[in-house]
Order: sequence, then structure tokens, then C-alpha cells
Amino acid sequence: MQQAKIWDTDTARRYDTPGTGMFAPDVLTPTARRLAELAGAGRALEFAIGTGRVAVPLAERGVPVTGIELSEPMIERLRAKVDEATIPVIVGDMATASAPGEYTLVYLVYNTISNLLTQAEQVACFRNAARHLRPGGRFVIELWVPELRKLPPGQRATVWHCEPDYIGLDTYDVLNQHVVSHHFRFGEGTEAQLFRSPHRYIWPAELDLMGQLAGFELESRHADWSGAEFTADSRSHVSVYRLSAGPSGTDRPPPS
Repeated sequence: MQQAKIWDTDTARRYDTPGTGMFAPDVLTPTARRLAELAGAGRALEFAIGTGRVAVPLAERGVPVTGIELSEPMIERLRAKVDEATIPVIVGDMATASAPGEYTLVYLVYNTISNLLTQAEQVACFRNAARHLRPGGRFVIELWVPELRKLPPGQRATVWHCEPDYIGLDTYDVLNQHVVSHHFRFGEGTEAQLFRSPHRYIWPAELDLMGQLAGFELESRHADWSGAEFTADSRSHVSVYRLSAGPSGTDRPPPS
């Protein structure tokens, strides 16, 4: 499954759920607040900006935001909210595409780095973030923790969410470190709607090593955007990486 085909017009139309789910104020407010703190007086770049779920409220806080996005239907949904002058977007892959200028913050939210399906692409994403940042700038990643402890021998799937009209189920390929997320939505009848997306899962320690390869140091890791402690039982994390600077303050990692 190619990512551009997954994030098509129909998916983009169903993505926004104003006021609920990922768009609930108790989700977005701490996210935008924390990112604004990290951006400071500088500019922010969002990899995989999508429909602007985070970028729009961040821009409303006064942070200049630019985006990179592979899916043109998702960009069209963003354009219904703000124009190009307010939030410029470059069409391209977050592992390779370039945005003009220099940034104090690059961020990648809601598990999106796992949409890159090889370790090499994920490392390239870190290096691409480093290329866009000024020395001392930060790269922020929000990512889930693989739930392999729930898999008994011989079982390949876990149910990670269940509601009266929705079931979220993941199937694992532990040999290749891949997972496919299945989202089932249904009503009172006998039919259900299925959306699937492939991912490459990453352990926090592996993520840290990717950062080191690109010239980053882990600055902080919390269980959520509000700063809750990250523990062995945390289901996700918000990790902040800071770009190292050499003696001159201008050292950059080599391009991939």
C-alpha cells in the first residue's frame, strides 16, 4: 500500500472530526501550547502536516508554520481552513523534501514517522529535520509504544481500542518490525467500513539511535504533551531531540 494512495480524497474527507477525537480541545490545546514553547520566537516546520490539525492552532498562537505533505487531498482540506500565505506547504515526502528557510522547531505528531516503512527512510527523516534546523533547534516526535507484550505465542493481533461503533486492531509482523492498523467502523446493521494503514514500529531506544546518527541528542521524553512521566507502562511518548552544535555553533550532519 503506497502512502499517497492511502491518504486519498475519501480519507482526507473523513479525517477531520472537529471537537472530538484527535481534534478535541483537551488533545489539541496542550499539543499547541508545548510546541509553541519549543518554537520560541522562531519558525516551525511540520512534517506530514495533513489537514492542519496541529498547524492551524499553532499558527493561531503566533508561531509561523510551514508544512511538508505528500497527500494533495489532505492539503486541499487544509486550504479550506487557511491560505498559502498563512501556512505555506511543500508537496513531497517528509524524508526528502525541502522547505525554504531555517527553523527552530521541526515536529512530527501522532505516530506519523511510522508511515515510513523502512529503517533507512526513518533515519533519512531525522537527517531531513536536521537539515532544516538552526544549531540548537529541536525535532519533536509523538509516537506510540509497540504493544508486543500483549502478544502471546502464536498470536499476531491486538485490539488497542474498542467502542460501540468502532474497533481498532493491529496485526504484527515481528520479523520485519511491521504492523498494519485496521480501523473498523459500523452502525446498527451488518455492514462495516474498514480503513487500513501500514507502519514500521520503532522502540524508543531505536528512535534515540536514529537521532544520534543525525546529530541529535535526546532532551526530554514524556508520556504526553502535558509532561506526564514516561514509564514502562506508557502507551505513547513525546520525545524532544536537540540538534547538537560543534565549537563554532554551525556544525551540521552530512546529507543522507
